[in-house]
Order: sequence, then structure tokens, then C-alpha cells
Amino acid sequence: MPLPLPSRTPSGPRRRSLLASAAGAALLVGCSSGAARREEDGGGTSGDPSVAERARARAAQESNGLVARYDAVLAGHPALAVRLAPLRAEVAGHVEAFGGVRRAPATPAPSPSTSPASPTASGSAPAAVVPVAPVTEQEALSGLAAAERALADRRAAQLLDVPGELARLLASVAAAGAAHAYLLTEGAR
Repeated sequence: MPLPLPSRTPSGPRRRSLLASAAGAALLVGCSSGAARREEDGGGTSGDPSVAERARARAAQESNGLVARYDAVLAGHPALAVRLAPLRAEVAGHVEAFGGVRRAPATPAPSPSTSPASPTASGSAPAAVVPVAPVTEQEALSGLAAAERALADRRAAQLLDVPGELARLLASVAAAGAAHAYLLTEGAR
């Protein structure tokens, strides 16, 4: 009895099906990358700012608020200047990284909690609320650590809602904030 000869048809996909699937994949990649680019560039044609622009503005504003907290602690506890100056400088750099304008050091008004700052140079609207430092250095450091940690957590939660490059920036700044919180709490021990 002779052995059967193997079939001459190839067992894998045919050339036509490979070409068709490659063309389809290229079409899908082109469509999805265009949609992602539009999302990062500002979305649709409405006059509203994009998700990324709003997130950047909010992140810059939150970092400016944190700079104000550092300024209040530094004004109330000048002995902490050597320890806090590098951390404050990094947070001020985060403001610029998000496209905001760096906040100039402010002097807090003597009040138990917070007080409104003086009007802006144009005189049109009051500036952000300037926090006042807690009474003891330990409380001041704990308050700064809590503020850094809370802001880092909010930024980490935002990562899925923003496009790629901004998500990477938020993740980096959130990691820096977590490191600041650690340094502020470990040095207080």
C-alpha cells in the first residue's frame, strides 16, 4: 500500500488574506491615532477649552496654592528655610511645567486660618487666599506633608482622564509630591 502524498495547499494564511488584513490594520491605526491627536489638540470645534487645557490650568493653580502654603510656613518659621527651600522651588517649577505663572513669595496676614491676599497688579480681582502657618514647626511640617499627599493623590486619580503627555507629567509631579510628603514626615521624626 503506497503512502498518501501531502496536500499541496499551504496550511497557513493565503497571500490575499495577509494583504487584506495588513491594509485593514493600517487603516485602523491611522484612524485611532488621528482621534487621539484631536483629543490632545483640543477636541472638537466648540469654543470650550480642551480637557487637557483645563487639567493643565487646574494643576498649575493647585501647585500655586501649594507654593503659597510653603511661603506661609517659611514666613512663620524662618528656621525651616534650609529644609523647605528646595521643596518649594520644585513645587514652583511644577507651576511652570503646567504652563502657569510662578507665584511670587507672599507675606501672610496675621489671622488664625487664612486671609485674602491683596488685589492683583491690575486691581481687578483679588489673588488667591494666602494660608497662614500653624503655630509649631511640627504642625507646619505635618500640614505641608498632608497637602502634598492630598495633591499627589488627586493628580494620580486624574491620570486616566487626560491625554498621554499630560498624564506622564501629572504622574511625574504626583510622584514628586509623594516624595515631598515622605521627606516632610520623615524629617519631623
